[in-house]
Amino acid sequence: MKRIHPIDVTRGIVMIIMALDHVRDLMHTTALTQDPTDFRTTTAALFLTRWITHLCAPSFVFLSGASAYLTLKSRCDLSQTKQFLLTRGLWLMFMEVTVINFAFWFDLQFRTIILQVIFAIGLGFVALSFLLKVSARIIGVIGAGIVFLHGLTLLVPVPQNQGLAVVWSFFFRTNVFTITPNFTLGTLYPFIPWLGILLSGYAFGSVFEQSAPIRKKLLWRSALLALSLFVIIRLINFYGDPFPWAVQKSELFTFLSFINVFKYPPSLLYTLLMLGIMFILLALGDTKPNGFTKVLATYGKVPMFYYLLHWYLIHSLMFGMLFLQGFSWKDIPIGTFSFGRPPNSGVELGIVYSVWLGVVLTLYPLCRWYGKYKATHRNIKWLSYL
Repeated sequence: MKRIHPIDVTRGIVMIIMALDHVRDLMHTTALTQDPTDFRTTTAALFLTRWITHLCAPSFVFLSGASAYLTLKSRCDLSQTKQFLLTRGLWLMFMEVTVINFAFWFDLQFRTIILQVIFAIGLGFVALSFLLKVSARIIGVIGAGIVFLHGLTLLVPVPQNQGLAVVWSFFFRTNVFTITPNFTLGTLYPFIPWLGILLSGYAFGSVFEQSAPIRKKLLWRSALLALSLFVIIRLINFYGDPFPWAVQKSELFTFLSFINVFKYPPSLLYTLLMLGIMFILLALGDTKPNGFTKVLATYGKVPMFYYLLHWYLIHSLMFGMLFLQGFSWKDIPIGTFSFGRPPNSGVELGIVYSVWLGVVLTLYPLCRWYGKYKATHRNIKWLSYL
C-alpha cells in the first residue's frame, strides 16, 4: 500500500504526544493518587498535560480504520484483505494481553490484564474483516450511529452478576473486575464505542484517494463540522457527555470544564473534539514533505514498533528514577495499577517533560532504522505486523 504522508505525519504527532501521558503515568509525583482532571486539586498545566493526550487513542483507531480501507483498495482482493485484517487483528489482541501488558506491570504472573487501545483496534479489525463486502458508505453510517448513540447505553445499569457484568463491560462500559484475589481484569476500551470510531475511519478512507487539493479541502471541512457540532452540543449541555460543564473558580477553569470530555468510554463530545483536532493536523500535514514533517512521519510509519519500545523504555526509566531516589527492589510493590511504584516516589511536572523529550529523541534513530529496514524488506511478511 502506498503511504499517505499526512496520515504518517499525524500519527507521528499523536505518538509523540502519547509518550508524554505514559511518562506522566509512571513518573509524576501525583500520578497514582490524583486525577489530573479533578478541578478541586489539579492545576491548569497538569490538566492540559493530560487533556492533550486524549487526542491519541481516537486518532489511532480512526486512522487504523482508514488504513484498512486503503489496504483493501490497494490490494483489490477482498479475500486477501479479509485474511490480513483477521490475522493482524488477532495478532494485536495477543500482543495486548502478553507483551504489552507485561510492559505495563512487569509482572511475570500476569495478575493484572487491562484491555486497551491495541486490543480495541485488533478486535475492530476482526469485526471489519467480516464486513468488507458491505459498502463503505453503509459501514460509515453504522460507525457514525454508534458514535452518536452509544452514550445511551450508560443509562443501562451494569448487571449485578459478575459474569454478565464482565460481558456487558467488555462491549459497552469501562470497568475493572477482581476476578480472583490474584487476578484483575480491566475493560478500559470497551469494544462497541471504539468500533464506531474505527468504522467511521474506514468510511473516511476514500478521502485519502482524492487529489491533494480536494483532500485538504475535505479535511478542513471535516474539522469544521466536527468542532462545530462539539460546540453546539456542549453548549446545550444535555447529551453527549456524562459530565456537563459548569462554571468554575476562574474563566480559565470554566473553559477547561467546557473542554473536559469523557474518554472511558469515549463520549460523543470527546470523539467530536478529538477527531476535529485530528482533522486539523491531517490538513496541516497534507503538504509537500519537508524536513520537519519527515521527522514526524518517521515515527508514524512504525507505530507498533514505537509503541512497544516506548513502554519498555519509560518503565525502565521509572525504575532508574526509583533507585536514584533511594528505593530498592524490596520497596517496589507488585499490584493492580501500581506500575511497581512505591508511595512518595516520582518527579515534578517539569522533569516529566524533560524525560518525555529524552524518550522521543532516543527512539528517533531506532524508528528511522526500522522504517528503512521495513521499506526495503517488503518480502518479509511478518514485518507488516510490527
